[in-house]
Amino acid sequence: MKAKIINIEGKKAGEIEIPRIFSGKIREDIVAKVLETKKTKQPYGPSPVAGKQHSASGRIVHRRHVWRSGYGRGMSRIPRKIFSGRGSSFNWAGAEISSVRGGRRAHPPKSLFMVNTKKINKKEGQIALASALSATANKEHLFSKYQSLKERLKEKDIKELPELPVIVESRLASLRSKELGSSLKKILGENLFRVVSKKQKTRSGKGKSRGRRHKTNAGLLIVTGKNEKLKTNAFEIVNVKNLGVEDLAEGGLGRLVIYTESAINELKKREANKRGKTEVLIRK
Repeated sequence: MKAKIINIEGKKAGEIEIPRIFSGKIREDIVAKVLETKKTKQPYGPSPVAGKQHSASGRIVHRRHVWRSGYGRGMSRIPRKIFSGRGSSFNWAGAEISSVRGGRRAHPPKSLFMVNTKKINKKEGQIALASALSATANKEHLFSKYQSLKERLKEKDIKELPELPVIVESRLASLRSKELGSSLKKILGENLFRVVSKKQKTRSGKGKSRGRRHKTNAGLLIVTGKNEKLKTNAFEIVNVKNLGVEDLAEGGLGRLVIYTESAINELKKREANKRGKTEVLIRK
C-alpha cells in the first residue's frame, strides 16, 4: 500500500510504501482494555499517623479503685491524653478520634486504593498499538473523534480532507515554531488546522482552585523519527520510539496524526523485524 508524501509547502513530493499495520483490523475492545491499565491517579490522603502524634497512649481505664481511672467522673468514654496531674486529679483532653480537636479524619481518602495495579498481556499491548495506528488512517474514526469535522465539511468550510495517513517530508522537523505553523496550515488547510489546533479553556467549577484550572483538547499529534528533534508548545510531539497507545487513542480512536517520512521508515523497520522473528519461530 502506497501513500503520498507532502512537502512543507503542502504539495505532493512523492510516494512511500507504508507498513501493513495502517490497513490492519481495529480492535476497539483491546485498545480500551490497554487504556484502562495505563490510567494513573496521583495518590493523596492524610498522613497515616495524623492525629496520633501525641506522647500519651490516650487510653483511660474505667475500673473502680484504680489510679488514673475515668470511673465515676461523669466523663464521656473517649480516648484522652493528660496535660497535667496532681495526685488523682488530672487535666484531660480528648485525643485521636475524629470528633475532637487535633484528631484524625473520620473517613480519609486512602492512597493505597488509588494505585492502579491492572496489567496487560504483551501481545494485547502490541495489538492495541497496531489498532491505534490503523485508526489514524481511517476516516470514520477521524470523524467520530473530531465531530465538528462533519459539520464543517457539510457547510463547505473544509473543502476536503487530506489523504490519510498524513506523511510529510523530514524537513518538517527542522522548522521553527512560526514556520511550522504556517507549513501545517498549507498541508492541512486553514479550516482543518483550526479544528485540530491545541486549545485551552478555563474549567468551570471548584477544580479551578484545586490545581486544574485549565482544560486542553487533544489537538494535532506530530510523530517524528528516531533522530529528529522538534520543539514547540503549539502541538504535541512524540518520537516514534516513545509512541504509545495513550498518545494515539486517549479519549477515542482516530486522532489526526502527522508522520514524518523518517518515522514511517522506522515503523517499517520495526514491522520487518517482528515479521522476521515470527518466521524464525515457524521454521523451528
